[in-house]
Amino acid sequence: MSKLVLITGGSRGIGAATALLAARRGYAVAVNYTANSLAADEVVRQIRQGGGQAMAVQADVAVEAQVVAMFEKVDAKFGRLSALVNNAGVVDQPTRIDAITLPRLQRMFEINVFGSFLCAREAVRRMSTRHGGTGGAIVNVSSVAARLGAPGQYVDYASAKGAIDTFTVGLAKEVAAEGIRVNAVRPGIIETDIHASGGLPDRAREMAPQVPMQRAGSAGEVAETIVWLLGEGASYTTGALLDVTGGR
Repeated sequence: MSKLVLITGGSRGIGAATALLAARRGYAVAVNYTANSLAADEVVRQIRQGGGQAMAVQADVAVEAQVVAMFEKVDAKFGRLSALVNNAGVVDQPTRIDAITLPRLQRMFEINVFGSFLCAREAVRRMSTRHGGTGGAIVNVSSVAARLGAPGQYVDYASAKGAIDTFTVGLAKEVAAEGIRVNAVRPGIIETDIHASGGLPDRAREMAPQVPMQRAGSAGEVAETIVWLLGEGASYTTGALLDVTGGR
């Protein structure tokens, strides 16, 4: 197996679009999901129908034992990992900081931050030349909210993505001499169902006039950037935070 990518949260939205595109570009794809096995299986079916190789693998990225088991299952099925997309993430209902709760904060950071750290750790153990690997690439899915702050709505989400930005820069420098490139994409207003899960199903349409390009982006447009960062075309790019925002 020449190229193998694990995509967390790969059953829907940006993750699913990235899985399908990566498969078309020659990657074997491990599609991670937390609960919706039918959605993950559908992504796998589409990849296989197109002649690609794929597997669905369940894990809650906030649970260390499940992350470790996930990577072991991918090892057993496809061999050594060459790429990781840390895409799994959640938002919550809009709220101000004076109404925020500790359980909400814990969920936000356990999935969006701790999960990315745990998955990156397992990926580095497999990719790094320090550990006998041959190198690889990691792309973290951040958000433009990290620099905008999301006031009055998702300050906790924005803060978690700010942590991902810092993590990306630091990890990139830490493993640059070990054959691993680490970058992040920061999507803006993208048409996916994450807005509905945050209580604002029409958010992308309503905010489109605030975007200089006057429209929301698509999951496929973000996927194009992610897959480029994984590939040889980005061979001298590491530690980058690349906005995909329509100019916002």
